Amino acid sequence: MENRKKLDHACKSDVRASRRISLRAILAHLLAIAACLTTSVAAADELSLLINGKAIHLGSSSSSNLNEKNWGLGLQYDWERANDKWRPFATVSEFRDSNKNISYYAGGGALYRFQFDSAHVDVGAVGFLMVRKDFKNGDPFPGVLPVLSVGAKNVALNITYVPKVEPKAVPLWFFQLKVSLNSFL
Repeated sequence: MENRKKLDHACKSDVRASRRISLRAILAHLLAIAACLTTSVAAADELSLLINGKAIHLGSSSSSNLNEKNWGLGLQYDWERANDKWRPFATVSEFRDSNKNISYYAGGGALYRFQFDSAHVDVGAVGFLMVRKDFKNGDPFPGVLPVLSVGAKNVALNITYVPKVEPKAVPLWFFQLKVSLNSFL
């Protein structure tokens, strides 16, 4: 009986490990697809590097030890449609989450653009699938979050609000630096 328990535990560990590996492979493929999109980029469309860097946890105590340095990288591809202020986008990224574990997400959404001379403000939402080690047993889970982006032609600051989603969670603001790669391609 004891050997069966050890075997069951080992099998569960193997399944979780293979699931993580396959999810990493899926995200790697999404990154490759995003890279392929750049080979035929129209002049108005834009590929950007995302530099994940900061989370501000709201209402958490100073002794909570939550990681607020959420370093990581990603890509965002924005489509600009002629005579339309809506900008659909696709995104994929990885970063260190609040518990210092690597998190991955891929998704897309739309932003409504307000243009002010050389600056802009975009407001919209992002839908995604995310994988986090300590959430939902490491299984992918969907989400939809509001997004605000403020910037100029080649650089912007993406700001996302993440509400409290479970009893132990803390709401937060998540910040990314978005740098256009079009001038480098």
